[in-house]
Amino acid sequence: MFVAPPGYQPVYNPSIPYVGPIYGGLRSGMSIYIQGVIPHKITRFNINLQCGEFDGNDIGFHFSPRFDGWDKVVFNSFQEGQWGSEEKTHHMPFSKGDAFEMVIIINQEGYQVTVNGRDFHMFKHRIPVERVNALQIGGDVSIQTINVIGGGGGMGGGYPAGGMGGGNMAGGYPAGGYPGDQMGGGGYPQGGGYPQAGGYPQGGGYPQGGGYPQGGGYPGDMGGCYPGGNLPVMDGQPIYNPPVPYSSMIPGGMSPKKTIVIRGMVPLGANRFSINFIVGGSRDIAFHMNPRLQEREVVRNSMIGGSWGTEEREISINPFREGEYFDMSIRCGNQRFKVFVNGQHMCDFFHRFQNYNQIDTVELEGDVQISYVHF
Repeated sequence: MFVAPPGYQPVYNPSIPYVGPIYGGLRSGMSIYIQGVIPHKITRFNINLQCGEFDGNDIGFHFSPRFDGWDKVVFNSFQEGQWGSEEKTHHMPFSKGDAFEMVIIINQEGYQVTVNGRDFHMFKHRIPVERVNALQIGGDVSIQTINVIGGGGGMGGGYPAGGMGGGNMAGGYPAGGYPGDQMGGGGYPQGGGYPQAGGYPQGGGYPQGGGYPQGGGYPGDMGGCYPGGNLPVMDGQPIYNPPVPYSSMIPGGMSPKKTIVIRGMVPLGANRFSINFIVGGSRDIAFHMNPRLQEREVVRNSMIGGSWGTEEREISINPFREGEYFDMSIRCGNQRFKVFVNGQHMCDFFHRFQNYNQIDTVELEGDVQISYVHF
């Protein structure tokens, strides 16, 4: 059975209102990652971590940004048909028309909320976290990605709140990029972009669970998904918001099925960036991947013995665009590297340096903001 790389069963572009299960329930050490856009015309939206998928179930954590002239974010719980005491802040971390990244980190004390890489609020547990087994999102918001992080389960399908069996939302991003404001048009709003000094939350992490988008798997392999509960665990701790240029040793060196996951954003005005897999004890580059934004190409090559080889430019999709996020996994196989971006296969690169187990370093440089790297 082919094992898809860990960290891939996000829910993409769900209909709002959305309700989906959290398989196995929540526990300390897990996180929920949400990426979306705040529409220009917004009154409020809410995110609920619930003890069940139906209206009236207890809610362990209610999060509700409200744009009403007295902008505020309200936090609460709902138990036995009664709302608890409200906590609120008038510091609003969301801006109309802008994209956002948000993580809810579950720890022993409570729910730590991080928005655009900055700690925002800690809401202490009022209901045992083990009872929480569903996520609900409603109101005026456009959601691109939902990931449950660190549980071994992934979000699975989920369905629009209006009915059962809405189908798995995980199909990979559309080839045209992320939907824009209110799901219309291509790309994030021009005023958006990634907040400077933002980046990935310090306490989050990449989803440990899930499989590749349903029916996916790598083309040409055994196909199919890997069941959510049986995925291999990622090595070590992820790296958040590394400065670029960035260089890291590959834990344990390169080996078959070794996967690196890179999340980031291409800033507006970017020209090119590169990812290099370096052979230990030399400056040989076994695999060089070079997205060129102005040329709208992704060039791949190798440099062995000081000489560049033949460039490869053919790709099935070009997911890299100025001002847009990307979610990439590069997997080493016995014969080739396989590259997936935003849930879709982009290209393969057959090994030119045959002793690929001597590759021990990865480097990133150029016009790119990296929020997350994990092996």
